[in-house]
Formats: sequence, structure tokens, C-alpha cells
Amino acid sequence: MDATAPVPPRLRPRLRGACLDALPPAVAHPSYDPSRTRTGIVHFGPGAFHRAHQAVYIDALLADAPDWAISAVSLHSSGVRDALRPQDGLYTLALLDERPSLRVIGAIREVLCARDEADVVLSRLSDPAVRLVTLTITEKGYCLAGGELDMAHPDIVHDLARPDAPVSAIGYLVAGLRARRLQGMPPYTVLSCDNLPDNGGKLRRACVAYARRLDPALAEWIDARATFPRSMVDSITPASDEALRERVADALGCVDAWPVQREPYAQWVVEDAFCAGRPDWERVGVTMSADIAGYDRAKLRLLNAPHSALAYLGLLLGLESVAEAMRHPALGPFVERLLRVHIAPNLALPRGLDADAYIGAILARFANPAVRHRLAQIAQDGSQKIPVRLLDTIGEALDREHPIDALCLPVAAWLQFVRRETGNGAALADPLAVALAEAGHAASGDAAQDVARFLRIDAVFGPLAADARFVQALRRAYARLGDGGASAVGRALGGH
Repeated sequence: MDATAPVPPRLRPRLRGACLDALPPAVAHPSYDPSRTRTGIVHFGPGAFHRAHQAVYIDALLADAPDWAISAVSLHSSGVRDALRPQDGLYTLALLDERPSLRVIGAIREVLCARDEADVVLSRLSDPAVRLVTLTITEKGYCLAGGELDMAHPDIVHDLARPDAPVSAIGYLVAGLRARRLQGMPPYTVLSCDNLPDNGGKLRRACVAYARRLDPALAEWIDARATFPRSMVDSITPASDEALRERVADALGCVDAWPVQREPYAQWVVEDAFCAGRPDWERVGVTMSADIAGYDRAKLRLLNAPHSALAYLGLLLGLESVAEAMRHPALGPFVERLLRVHIAPNLALPRGLDADAYIGAILARFANPAVRHRLAQIAQDGSQKIPVRLLDTIGEALDREHPIDALCLPVAAWLQFVRRETGNGAALADPLAVALAEAGHAASGDAAQDVARFLRIDAVFGPLAADARFVQALRRAYARLGDGGASAVGRALGGH
């Protein structure tokens, strides 16, 4: 075999600790020995986002603070465990940029599957060395209904009947706290890293409500002594695929069963409310703030709102990705003006957030050609996104007597998108698909009549539907988009 030829994948070794020193110089890897770290964090939900985000911040600290390594716990699936356990918990992070880079992460000390290893998980939660429990389990993993714990949820019903053999995240959290209280140990901090408003508050209420059903004294102890900081996270993390695995294997010279990838930008804002100490996160770029709601609001208005504008206007223009939409000669400049002129002036920013720098970073992220973020994906669930991303800003602009025509254009584009999709017989991916489809099918192109039909969907428009200033501006925007075709949309954008 030619010595310069690539090694076939079947002959390459598996990534593991013994391979680190032999990695090519271009591949960054831990400056510490991962085998000598100690577990200080239990994390539920070690999917791609956690491994591309929070674990990377921890990895950057372990050389100086080896007591904060992670015990990563999947509640049900054994996939991450089976992929990473033979690799000593190591995996590769690919940062997607015009010049991509690779970094092997060593923050995960062990990977467990609670379904198969419940006793081990419970022992970690009662270990005095564990001072922090974090979660990325998506909103449904919290077993909530209307923002409060759903006592009728099958997992919660199971856990209340068998609290020593839990299956839910809430059941495990309270089981660990209960064991620590019985042993005379202090509680751990519980930190939600999921994107839901007031995540720490919701998690606290859920744990206390669950504990109260088991033992009111336990609930009081948790409420008085444990802390549940709020947080906000942000970084685009595309799913891992076979192409990523092949690129990583070629670069490392060894096989990584489950690498992850994300854009270079990452943000993590955490409320500084820890009952058992915490890592020195400020040193690696984490923002500690009491105003998590302010950062959430800034993200919704300055990141998510233009995302929706790009999605609906871009799809009407026949575009497919965010980066492609940003390159459009009319849409890209419109989105920048929307941010700087029409959204930022109507937004109360949290202390310490530089609006110009934040907007600049957002525009650079949108334009990154290495991240293929599909507009069709962003366009889903518009009835849930439009109110918090755009309508809230419109309401506040009206209160300030600021102009709203530009803000109404992406809302009108959503209506035109619904009209086009239903006219083409396509199914809408939206919780209000039935009501939207009825309005879309009835739409004729007459701005006054079409807008009036959509405004009857009270779950979306609420009190704004009765504000004549908003109704007139939305009609004007809808009319400017004409038939919703690329030519009409291009002309409408050129007028802003």
C-alpha cells in the first residue's frame, strides 16, 4: 500500500484516550489528561447540542479545575453511551466556518443510560462530589402542562408510585435530592439549559410539586435550600451525518462514532444562583446575569425575528437557506435595516449587551455559508413564532408611535406563504394548521378580505387584530407582496 494513501476506514483505530498524542497538529485536543478528571456535574440529555455547547465550556476549564467533569446521562436511549463509551467519552467538535476546525472534547468522564443503569445514575446524584446537575432534555422532557408539572403524565404517575425507580428527569432529580437530605448532605444546584421561558422557575416548581406528593418536608427542604438558576443558550447545531463522520475520520486518522458540529458562535447566559459552588465560567465566556428574561427577549427579537423574516420572504423568493437569503441583493439589506432601524429601537436590552455588536454577530452568523440552515425548517410552526418574534415588537412600536410598515412585511409574507402552500395542496407544519388552512384556502389576493380572515385567528393576533393602525399597515404590506411571487416580493423589498 502507498504510504501516502488514506487508510481505509475499516483499518483505522477508534478514537480514545491513547490516541490523543498521535492526533495531527491541526486537530485541537485537551491540554489535560481526561482520565485524571473527577465528576462534579451530572448532565441529563447528552445530545448534540449539549456536547457542542455546555460540554465545550467545561472542557475549556478542566485543565485548571479537574473536579468539574461530566457524567452524561441519557434517560432512555443507549445510542450516545454505545458510541462514546468505547471512546473513553471523547468525541470531536467540528466548527463550521469558511475555514472549518476540529477539536476533540474530553469533558465527559462517563456516559450512562438510565434505562439500563438506574442504580449507577442514582449513586452519582447522591455523590457529595457532584454539586451541579444540568439538563438539555427539550421541553417535553419536563412533563409540563400549562407551565406546571403534569401529575397525570404517565412518567410522573409511574415515579410517584415508585420513587426509588424513576423514569423521568423530575423523578431522578428529586430522588437524588431526597437521598442527599436523608444522608445529611447539602443539595446540588439544578440548571436547565433548555430553550423555554423561565426554565429555572418552571423546573423548581415542577420538582417542588412532585416532592410535595412524596413528602411535604422534602418539598420544603428543596424549596428552601436547592437552587434552580435560569439560563439562555444559543448556537446553531446541525445534526451529525455520515459526511461529518467521514471528514472527521480523514482528519483524525481514527474513527469517531458520533462527532458533533456547530457554528463558531456560541452564547450561554446563566443566572448566578448556585447553592453548591460553580465553575469559573466567566473565564471561558459565559455571561453571568440576573436578567435572563432580557437576554431571552433580545434573542427572540434580534435573532429569531429576522430568522422568520428570512424564512417567509426568502421562500417566496424561491430561496432555500439562510445564507442564500442573506446574499439576495434586496433581502439581505432589508433584514439588516429591520434589525437596526425597526427592532432594536423598540427593545429594552439587558445591561451589558451591546446592541451593535450583537446585531453584527447575528448578521455574520446568518451569512455563514458553511451552515446550511433550511428556510423551510424555520418556517414551521409560524403561529407559535410570529407572536413572540414580531407581533410583540409591533405592539411596543405602536405604543411608542414608531412606524411599523417594515415590521409588518415579514408578517404579511407569512400570510402569503400560508396562502401559497394551501393553494398548492401542501400540508402546513403548524399546531394551528386547520385554522390557517381555512384562511389560506379562502384567500383570493384581495388584501382587505384576506387579512381580515387571518386576523380572526385570535390565538395568533389577539388584541392587535382590533388596532386599526396595525390592520392598515398589515393590509399595505400584504398588498405590496402582490401575488406572493418572486418579482412582487423583490419589488416590495426594494421599497424598504
